[in-house]
Parts: sequence; C-alpha cells; structure tokens
Amino acid sequence: MFASHKNELLDNNFSKTLPVLQSEQANEIFKDSYNLGFLSVTEPIAELELEKRLVEKIKTFMLELGTGFSFIGNQHRLEYNGKEYFVDMLFFNRKLKCLVAVELKIGEFKSEYVGKMNMYLSLLDKLEKEEDENQSIGIILCAEKDHLDVEIALQDVNKPIAVADYELIVPKKELQKLVLKEMKETN
Repeated sequence: MFASHKNELLDNNFSKTLPVLQSEQANEIFKDSYNLGFLSVTEPIAELELEKRLVEKIKTFMLELGTGFSFIGNQHRLEYNGKEYFVDMLFFNRKLKCLVAVELKIGEFKSEYVGKMNMYLSLLDKLEKEEDENQSIGIILCAEKDHLDVEIALQDVNKPIAVADYELIVPKKELQKLVLKEMKETN
C-alpha cells in the first residue's frame, strides 16, 4: 500500500524534512509495508542472513522497493573520524536523485534505530552525496512496528527517514513446493 493519501498515517517524516515535490515523490515510491515472501523463509533468521538472501535476490527486492532504484552495495562502508560504519544496503533512486540507505531489523522497531539511521544519512551526505543530488533518505525495515512509537521517534529528526515493516510469509504455492521438496529429501 502506498502512503500517498493526505489523511493516511505516515511512518516517515518526509513532509518535514524534504522539499514538497521530493516529499510527494518519496511518499509515492516508498511503501509502508513490504512482502519478502520471495525469500522462501520458513523459520526465524538472523539479520545478516536476511540481508544475504535479499542480496541474492536483489532484482526482486528492488522491484518490491519501487521504481527507479539502483543497487550500490551491502555492508556499505563509511569511514569518519577514524571509525567505520556499515549501512546494511545502499541504493540510489533515479527519480528522487538521492542515496537511499536501508537498515534491516528482524524484530520490532526500536526508537534507537532512528538515531543510527540519522547518523548514516549525515555521513552519506557529508562523504558521498554529489553536488547535484538531493539529501539521502533512510528506510528502516523492521519485522514489526507500532505507528505511535515511530511517530514519536521521528518527531524532531531533521533527516528524511521512513520506517516500514515486512512480511516473510511464503506464498501458498511456494510453501507447497518447499514442503514437497523437503518430503522428497527425507525419503
């Protein structure tokens, strides 16, 4: 579901942190929830495993993200003040003309994720953003989120950040194939 209706609750601060046109475009491009069933996950997995599987199926993930995305890399290294930081996944969006940092979380949204993303966006804008590009946008992708927690966490943040959730539910046909495959392997 796209977050483009004015009366709809938004789990981002785009209208406060981006110019009007870019905010409208970002709300049209980014979803409030993503279906990652194409990963065929049948049991809980670690964040690095989730990232690995998404990278293996990057084309499908980019199509799920929306239009205009180019993949830059995963565990994208940022170095500043003698310290290293790693963005889980980094994209560029041609329509928005900006870097898009994606942080993956396998659990429920926590407010401290916003601070970490805010820092990543500051570093991306300082170290990697080109002069003709817009400010970087961050997407925190969590297994679950509470809208009120997200709203208060983003309230006074001046970098554009959205929090989206995802489903790892395997589509019925895929689940049937997995079960049949496992049954054949055990016989």
